[in-house]
Order: sequence, then structure tokens, then C-alpha cells
Amino acid sequence: MMAERAVSVDHSTVHRWAIKLLPVLEKAFRLCKRPVGKNSRLDVARIRVKAEWRYLYRAVVRDGNTIDFLLRAHRDKPAARLYLEKAIALNRVPETETIDKSGAKLVALKAINPRLQ
Repeated sequence: MMAERAVSVDHSTVHRWAIKLLPVLEKAFRLCKRPVGKNSRLDVARIRVKAEWRYLYRAVVRDGNTIDFLLRAHRDKPAARLYLEKAIALNRVPETETIDKSGAKLVALKAINPRLQ
């Protein structure tokens, strides 16, 4: 696109623009986001990103729409807790959170919510 207009842009310039603009865009998009329902389901999928295996943490509402996500290299308690804290801070606390038998997610939920202990 830039070559069509005879504009030369270095990759480091594009990187600087992305670093500066992406947080602004995320904030603007979150303001337009519809409210989340009372119930959500937390799941983790193992996906391949640039020839490396990563864990995709995501919260999904009843109709299948993704509330939020986090991509991590490890599936452990710190990753699960970081994701839960991020999702709660941005979307509020759900009434019920459905999880699978993952020990990391259960430990992270107990760390965040002392009533579960």
C-alpha cells in the first residue's frame, strides 16, 4: 500500500506506530463493547503460533462470543491468575465461572476469591 504511493517506511517506524497506537485503539474499542452476561466459561486451548506451542486462555459467554483472551507460553497458576485478574478488571466479576478440571485455574480462582477456600 505504501509502495503504491511511493512512500518508503522502515519496519522500525511501523513498530513504533503500533506500540503507540494499539493501546489507544484497545481503550477506544473497550468503550464500545457490549456488556458481558452473568455467566462465563473459561477454557484453555493449545495452539501453534509461529512454530511454537502456546496456551490461549479465553472466557466465552453462553452464545459463544469471546469476552477476553490471553496468550501465554506456559499453562500454570501465574498465567491463569493473570488472565482472571485481567478479565475481571475489564469486564466485572461474573456470577458463575465454569472451568474444567485444570488445577491451575482452580488454584487461581481460589487465590482471587477467598470465599472458595
